[in-house]
Amino acid sequence: MRSLGAVAFPVELGSDFRKIWPAALISNLGDGAMLAAGPLLVASITKEPAAVGAAAFVQQLPWLLFALFSGVLVDRLDRRLMIVAADTFRAVVLVVLGVAVLLGTSPLWAIYLALFLLGTAETLADNASGALLVSAVPKDHLGKANSRLFASATIQQLGGPPLGALLFAAGAGIPLFFDAVTFAAAAALIVRVAVRPPLPDRSTRGALWQEVHEGVRWLWQHSGVRTLALSILVMNITFCAAFATWVLFARERLGLTETQFGLLIAVGAVGGVLGMPTYHFLEPRVGSVTLLRAGLVIETTVHLVLALTRNPWVAGVTMAVFGVHAVVWGIVSTTTRQLVTPDALMGRVNSVYLLASVGGAAIGSALGGVLAQQFGLAAPFAIAFVAMVFMTAIAWRPLRHISVRRVSAAD
Repeated sequence: MRSLGAVAFPVELGSDFRKIWPAALISNLGDGAMLAAGPLLVASITKEPAAVGAAAFVQQLPWLLFALFSGVLVDRLDRRLMIVAADTFRAVVLVVLGVAVLLGTSPLWAIYLALFLLGTAETLADNASGALLVSAVPKDHLGKANSRLFASATIQQLGGPPLGALLFAAGAGIPLFFDAVTFAAAAALIVRVAVRPPLPDRSTRGALWQEVHEGVRWLWQHSGVRTLALSILVMNITFCAAFATWVLFARERLGLTETQFGLLIAVGAVGGVLGMPTYHFLEPRVGSVTLLRAGLVIETTVHLVLALTRNPWVAGVTMAVFGVHAVVWGIVSTTTRQLVTPDALMGRVNSVYLLASVGGAAIGSALGGVLAQQFGLAAPFAIAFVAMVFMTAIAWRPLRHISVRRVSAAD
């Protein structure tokens, strides 16, 4: 029987993955703790709903402002050192903020500033991490590596928030120091990664906007990757619009208590845990294109079921299925995109995709409350269903252009 270590870190993923995955696990635990501790910190200073909600927007704002430029930097600079620098910077920001909180000298604007700085570093670290993985893991096993990274992200939903709330109860600054330690530990692991992706010749660099345009143009001209980007844009708009008032939907339409609402969220996270084995079982048997098409159908059906049901058990099963689908879609879409994108454009193409993802989430979050206010709590789900029907029809045929053939920079 294979040992637990051999199962978690198959030899075919290479020695560098033994640093990359633990770094992701550690930093995800810290980020998960901040999912609970961050809002609690802001809410301890102000009770204004708009001010509390603005904290999440401030941390997302750098993605809208800098995502495309971070992609250029990822393609120009050492991706390994970029992650180390970004994680170290985030650790320093969190320590400074933690000290200010402990001393009682942290006004709301200082917290917003810290969140903006953390979000800015995140655009570099997340983009560089995906690009570094492609260099560190053999191409034939990228799906296996991505499945582990996506599974580790469930820590943010399952273990992180309860830990963050517990640490915050012990002291408002403690979760900040904890998150700082996780970033420092992640940086210490990544600095030991041996792979050194080749850097582009400085003489071939164009102007910043020209290089941004190259990434946008390549994505738009590749039918399969363009379809993935448009799909995640629409999927995140519809999902975030529908779930912007999820807590009210659960309380008023499903009749759940606060504790039961927490269990409903956990059910979705448990579904996410099952996403990795589901991917490993289905992908070799049905292929990536079928999984992507099935994902569109599942997401569309989820919105329809939630628009119609008032039964909490039906909603729970639906969210469990959605959790599985979300992880499977993430693994497949990420892996196929990495396999067809030239190495020299990896950061820029990924940045366009991430901009579509985060931009869609921002648009959906802004629309959701308005739609629910005007038309009722079930309306965003019904509208999301209709939008996803159209998106599924539009994306169905172009998804066949997703190829597993690895291309070179010359392509």
